[in-house]
Parts: sequence; structure tokens; C-alpha cells
Amino acid sequence: MSPQIETDEHKALRAAVATLGAKYGRDYITRTISEGRPPTELWQEAGKLGYLGVNLPEEHGGGGGGITELSIVLEELGAAGSPLLMLVVSPAICGTVIARFGTELQKQTWLPGLADGSLLMAFGITEPDAGSNSHRITTTARRDGADWLLTGRKVFISGVDMADAVLIVGRTEDARTGRLKPCLFIVPTDAEGFHKRPIDMELNAAEKQFELTLDDVRLPADALVGDEDAGLLQLFAGLNPERIMTAAFAIGMGRYALSKAIGYARDRTVWKTPIGAHQAIAHPLAQAHIDLELARLMMQKAAHLYDAGDDVGAGEAANMAKYAAGEACVRAVDQAVHTLGGNGLTREFGLASLITAARVARIAPVSREMILNYVSHQTLGLPKSY
Repeated sequence: MSPQIETDEHKALRAAVATLGAKYGRDYITRTISEGRPPTELWQEAGKLGYLGVNLPEEHGGGGGGITELSIVLEELGAAGSPLLMLVVSPAICGTVIARFGTELQKQTWLPGLADGSLLMAFGITEPDAGSNSHRITTTARRDGADWLLTGRKVFISGVDMADAVLIVGRTEDARTGRLKPCLFIVPTDAEGFHKRPIDMELNAAEKQFELTLDDVRLPADALVGDEDAGLLQLFAGLNPERIMTAAFAIGMGRYALSKAIGYARDRTVWKTPIGAHQAIAHPLAQAHIDLELARLMMQKAAHLYDAGDDVGAGEAANMAKYAAGEACVRAVDQAVHTLGGNGLTREFGLASLITAARVARIAPVSREMILNYVSHQTLGLPKSY
């Protein structure tokens, strides 16, 4: 079976998730944003139906699928106007890392709850002074007897107010070389010395962004995920699914905006025919559709490679998919707003807020320029400028 062609099971999953998405829709998400609260009802129902944990192992309460299936869930919720950002974080990044590298106790403690939605985990990698350079992360863990003491700062961490714990990327000192190496720690959000501060964003989203301060947070030895010496491998095992899921988020949003514009272009008549009959309106919408479909193909390829265990191939494809989806999403939203004219900027039609939201797919979790750097160096073999 070619990875680009979906199975009947995948098509059935798409249809089922689309039905759930339609039950909630854009109005529901808009309401949760205005009320300043997370989309709890949709999250819980998606968990009950088994959609949140489709990528997690069956023996730990998941669906036994992969990122292929989870990306379908997020794309279809997005296409219905009700995407769940924390799907990118909780089951895709944190769930994947724990399922692949966690101890048996960590798996038993976290995976069933991540799968059914009763537990939620955030992910902390970005720092105020590190940005795209994860080698400059300064959050440091040092041993204190059998425990760890974790100190540092994180910024732009999604959904910490909803989370039971944060999977924090820190560094430990290598006893032999004295060098710092990356490690992942499960940090409960109620731990002493763990402080969160909401960041005032102009982005309208149900999920809030936070700055974290970790002030000598004491963690037991078993808070460390996986092997202390395999931190980088474990980190990238979480980052590839993050890029694939960001692509799904962007494609879903682009499809939603496009569907609104198509409906409007079919019905809106200015002279004698609907405006969608005019090529100046129709062709850019057709082009946006093509771009979204092409981005989805690369996303499917990336998910297929990742689920097949090809981390190197998945890394390249996941970066390309995220880049293509971000660009396609921004263009689709822009064209949708433009198609509606003044109506595209009204609250009634709900597209204007997507202009800012679409931008996220170009910026996070890694900028398009850093992806172009990756492709330049890794794929094309060109020298680095940094």
C-alpha cells in the first residue's frame, strides 16, 4: 500500500472525526476563547471516543496506530473549525516520547490518561535566550543525592494551565567531559519551585501561552525519561511528530477557510452571476486547494516514514511538510478573507481571526527559515553559515 493512498480505515476515521468536529465547530471554539477557557468538552469527548490516543500503544489504553492516524484527527477537527492545539503537544510529543523511551512505570502512570484525555502534558523546550538554537538551552538539572534539582526558564509553552505535568527539556552535566547534554524530565505543574506566568498574546486561541520559571524544582530520580545519554535521540523523537502535527493543524485551518470562501463565492452575486464564476475569484481558490493537497501528501509521507521507524527520512519529510503546510495555510486564509471582501473582516464570518492564527504555522515550532537551513544543509549538502 502506497503511503500516499489512505486505507478504508483511515477514510472511516476521517469521516468519524469530521462528524465530531461538525458537532462543535468554529462557534464553539470562538465561545471558549471569549470565555477565556480551554475547549474541555470537545477534548473530553474526543478522548472518550478514542481519538486523542490513536497513536499510543494499545497495552497502555491507546489505539495502537501512529502519527498517521493522529494527524488525520487533528486535520479533520481543524477543517471543521475546531482544532485542538494540545493534540500536537500531549499525545503527539509527550505521549510518543514516553511510549518510546519511558520506563514501564512512566508508561503506566501517564499513557492511559494521555490517551483518554483525563491527563494532559505540556512540552517545554523554548527558552528566552535560546530560540531556535536548542544547543543553547540553559535549563540545568543537577543531582542532589538520589534526586534532581532543575533550574531554568521556558517561554511560549502552550496549555500549562490545563496540564498535569510538563515534559521539560533540560541539560545535565556529563561527569566525564563536563559538557552539558540534553535530557527530558517529567515535571508536575504543582511542584514546589515551579512558577507559570501567562503571556499576553494578540493571537486569539483557546489555549494560552506561558513563561515558566523553575527554581530548584526537586524531582525524584524516576522523573528522568529514558537514558541520560540518549537525550538528543529522545528529543528528536518528539520533534518530528510535532512538525507533522503542526502541518495537520495548518492544513485543517486552510481547508476550513477555503470551504467558507467557496460557499460565499457560490452564493454571492454582484452582477448577473455568482462571483465564483469569475476566474479572478475562482483560480486563486483552486490554487489554494492544490497547495493544501500537495502539503497533505508530504505530511502523509512524513507520517508514514515516522511510523515505519525511519527517523532520518521522517525528519526531512516532516520539515518539508511543516514548511509547505504553513505556506499553504497562510495563502488559503488570505485568499478566503479577500474573497469575502469587507465581510472577511467581520466577526460574523469569523475568518479575520485566522489571519493571525495562520501565521503561527510559519513561525512555530520552528521558523520557515530554519527549515530552509535544514534542507540546505541536510538534503542539499550546502555549507552552514552559522
